[in-house]
Amino acid sequence: MKKIKTLIVDDEKLAREVVSRYLSEYDEFEIAGECSNGFEAIKLINEIKPDLIFLDVQMPKITGFEMLELIDEPPAIIFTTAFDQYAIKAFEVNAIDYLLKPFSEERFKDALDKAKLSIGNKSDLRDKLNKLKETDREKGERLERVVVKHNNNILIISVDEINYIEAQDDYVMLHTARGNFLKQKTMKWFEKNLDPENFIRLHRSYITRLDAVKQLELFEKESYRAILKDGAKIPVSKSGYQKLKEIMNG
Repeated sequence: MKKIKTLIVDDEKLAREVVSRYLSEYDEFEIAGECSNGFEAIKLINEIKPDLIFLDVQMPKITGFEMLELIDEPPAIIFTTAFDQYAIKAFEVNAIDYLLKPFSEERFKDALDKAKLSIGNKSDLRDKLNKLKETDREKGERLERVVVKHNNNILIISVDEINYIEAQDDYVMLHTARGNFLKQKTMKWFEKNLDPENFIRLHRSYITRLDAVKQLELFEKESYRAILKDGAKIPVSKSGYQKLKEIMNG
């Protein structure tokens, strides 16, 4: 029987040991690796393609949720967390399951039973991951940084670095002083999660940081475009113009 390849991702050694010890009681599961941070985990997931990961939500460097944004082929996921709010968030977006630390062996078994029903259903797993990507910030928490994959590197972009965001099909392009970075997110998601005091959607395909705007200029009759401090010129819709005018009039 093919064993279920499992990866344990947690920055706490003791927490990894607990999962490993509980998992050793089940012959159908194979521990294929352990990682103490998200960077290691992304690399190992691409290499070994696990069927299931136990994923700590709060980790240094990048969080479990940020890590998932960079994975193309999603395995089944059981979140492990010491924080109720993150566990509830994961539950609300239909993650496979979550384990609130410290958890019992009985609760661990329940999570495994759920995971076994979902492993192999790539379509279902992808749907769940997409929901997670779109709904992981619904508590009024403002976005402070964006994690992107660029060539073979993982970069953390502060939102203060973003001059403007441009829609590109199912992706957006983040335009910053240190380069342009593609991110699989929607304009709607960014508009919802960025601080409206600092960012404005000037057009259906463009969001810009307010203090990156140098001036507005008349482009065509009753049509404006924004000139940014970095020299970029972006179109401004009628509604975007009205919003900007209200902000400028204070």
